[in-house]
Amino acid sequence: MTDREVRMVDMTLRDGMHAVDHSFTPEQMAEVAGALDEANMDVVEVSHGDGMGGSSINYGFSAASTEEYLDAVAPELSNSKLSVLLLPGIGTVEELEVAAERGADMCRLATHVTEADVSQEHFEYVTDLGLEANGLLMLSHMAPPETVLEQAKLMEEYGADAVYVMDSAGAMLPSDVRERVSLLVDELDIDVGFHAHNNLGLGIGNTLAALDEGAVTVDGCLRGLGAGSGNAQIEVLTGVLEKAGYDINTDFFGVMDAAEDVLVPMISDDEMPKLDNDSLLLGYAGVYSSFLRHTRRAGEKYGVDPREILIELGQMEVVGGQEDLITDVASNLANEQNTAAESDD
Repeated sequence: MTDREVRMVDMTLRDGMHAVDHSFTPEQMAEVAGALDEANMDVVEVSHGDGMGGSSINYGFSAASTEEYLDAVAPELSNSKLSVLLLPGIGTVEELEVAAERGADMCRLATHVTEADVSQEHFEYVTDLGLEANGLLMLSHMAPPETVLEQAKLMEEYGADAVYVMDSAGAMLPSDVRERVSLLVDELDIDVGFHAHNNLGLGIGNTLAALDEGAVTVDGCLRGLGAGSGNAQIEVLTGVLEKAGYDINTDFFGVMDAAEDVLVPMISDDEMPKLDNDSLLLGYAGVYSSFLRHTRRAGEKYGVDPREILIELGQMEVVGGQEDLITDVASNLANEQNTAAESDD
C-alpha cells in the first residue's frame, strides 16, 4: 500500500476522438468535460485526436475547430486543468497562442521517441506563454531505455515540467515499462508520466507497473475510448488506484457516472473500444493503429494475410507517415509466396 499522490489526465476528448472519427461536437465535449470536472479529474485534455492542427484530409476532419472546442470546454472546468496536445510538424506555435488565449493551462508536446529535438522551439514557446509544458515520447517501445532517457533529457533541457513514456501501440510488457520508467525517474529532475494503450490487454497493469517505478502522472479515457483497443479505462484505473492506496483527487463514483451516464449515450457500439484480433495484432507487432485499414486493403489486393504484413512492418519499426511502405511489404510477401509455390511445383 502507498499514499503517494498521483495526477490523473483524462483524454476522452482527445485520444478518444480517434474512436469516433473526431466527431464529438462542442456541446458533447462540454457535457463530458463538465462531468469530469464534477468528478474532480486533475486534467482534461481537448483537441483533435492528432493534436491541434490535426483536422485535415490526412488525419481526418473534426466536427469543429480547436477554438470552438476550447470555448465550449473551458467554462465547464473549475476543478480540472485544461490541456491541449500538439505534435510539432502537425500543429504550429500559432495554435499554442490560440490555446493560451482560450483558457488552456498546459500543453503536451508529443514527438516520436527518437525525435525530441524537433520540439525545442515549441517548449520554449509554451513556457513563454506561461503554460505548463509536458513532453510525450511516442512509440517508446521502439527505443531501448537508454535512448528514451537521452530523448527525455532533451525535453527536460528544453523546459519540460514532465516527460511521458508513451506506449502508443500498446506493445509493451510490464517489464518494458519498468525498465524505461525507472531509468527516467532515477535520472531526471522532473516528473515522469506514463500513457498506456490496451492492445495486449495490459493498459491497467502497465500503468500500475509505471507507478510502482515512480511515475506520478498517468493517462486514461472514459470506457477506455481511444486508438486501437483504447487507452487505460480511467474509471477502472481510479478504482484500482484507490484500492492500492494511492492519493488521488478523482472521485470514483463521479468518474463512473461520467462514463455510464454521459459518454455511453453519445457513442455507438461500433465506436466502443474492444480487444479484437486486429488490435491484438497491432500490439503484438508494435504498429500504430493508423496502419490497420491500409494493411487490410493491401492484403486483399495482393492476396497476402494482413497479419503477416503487420508483423513485417513491426520488424521494420515503421512510424506514422510511413504508410506508403505497406504496399511494398505486401508486394514483396506476395512475390515470396509465388516463388515458394513455384518451387514446390
